[in-house]
Amino acid sequence: MKYLDEYRDPVLARRLLDELRKVATAPWTIMEVCGGQTHTIVRQGIDELLPAGIRMIHGPGCPVCVTPLAMVDKAVAIAARPEVTFTSYGDMLRVPGSIGDLIGVKARGGDIRVVYSPLDAVRIAEAHPDRQVVFFAVGFETTAPANAMAVLHAAARGLANFTVLVSHVLVPPAITAILDAPDNEVRGFLAAGHVCAVMGYTEYEPIAARYRVPIVVTGFEPLDLIEGILMTVRQLEEGRAEVENQYARAVRRTGNTAARDAIRQVFTVTDRTWRGIGEIPASGLALAPRYAAYDAERRFAVERVGTGEHPSCVAGDILRGTRLPTDCAAYGTACTPRTPLGAPMVSAEGTCAAFFSAGRHRSTVGSP
Repeated sequence: MKYLDEYRDPVLARRLLDELRKVATAPWTIMEVCGGQTHTIVRQGIDELLPAGIRMIHGPGCPVCVTPLAMVDKAVAIAARPEVTFTSYGDMLRVPGSIGDLIGVKARGGDIRVVYSPLDAVRIAEAHPDRQVVFFAVGFETTAPANAMAVLHAAARGLANFTVLVSHVLVPPAITAILDAPDNEVRGFLAAGHVCAVMGYTEYEPIAARYRVPIVVTGFEPLDLIEGILMTVRQLEEGRAEVENQYARAVRRTGNTAARDAIRQVFTVTDRTWRGIGEIPASGLALAPRYAAYDAERRFAVERVGTGEHPSCVAGDILRGTRLPTDCAAYGTACTPRTPLGAPMVSAEGTCAAFFSAGRHRSTVGSP
């Protein structure tokens, strides 16, 4: 397939890995931010092919995984209301909260529908004016433009029965929080290409300069990632700390102007709690005051919901990159894709799901 097979060429992969072995003279720890990158790295065994001393840490770049437990509980509480038609992407239905999950509400008769676009939810609201239609707006900057457009379309149509439960998070503040952590070991980052296709990468430039860390924007195919790792290591070996764009076929420095404008029109930056990580200042998006009428939290008065994580789940450590799924006693036994205890085993981009689908077995050394 054109523009796909070219980025999976094993001959070119070996050449890049050989070059990486020549360039690397010291141990370096690199974090890939996005769960899609993690899946390619683990599925293709890229982390196991790297030279000794080059270590990949899997970052908190799965939007489903970092959606806070309290927000999942709010979604469950709203979805259980008899007048509500609750819409979401499929992964969110199985994410466990402290009071159950959305698929459990559906099993008990709740009107919960999987959609492929927030505009589908707008159309449902148009077709059913007697129902309160809620869309669960989660994700990084990648999904924010479509969610912004859904609000704009609902406003243009005067839909009083459409709201969004917003749990958007932003990548640059998360990178800063990781670098500020006292136990941080990350020396370079692979930035997510789809996020940068929307936002560009100007926001990463002051981070690279301030913390003296290379940040390389990459795609999601094996050659994208191997080349991105090579570019990162080359910078580290040369003492440089810049933002470089490996994913030039899809990403421009300033991103997509129309998408960014839609985000700025509908949303405002806010503090946001990340599941397993805690609150990160200015790391999320909330509806701007002019669109407060479309805020599901306000409409259904679910601002406060008590929460508690499953005691066997170490998802927080996994999302921070301090432990691997194979370090968890529940991984592959009590916690599987069919019986997940935490979000990283549910989502298609979760680190635990990536390890499980690749057949990575639980460690017996150093396990809890």
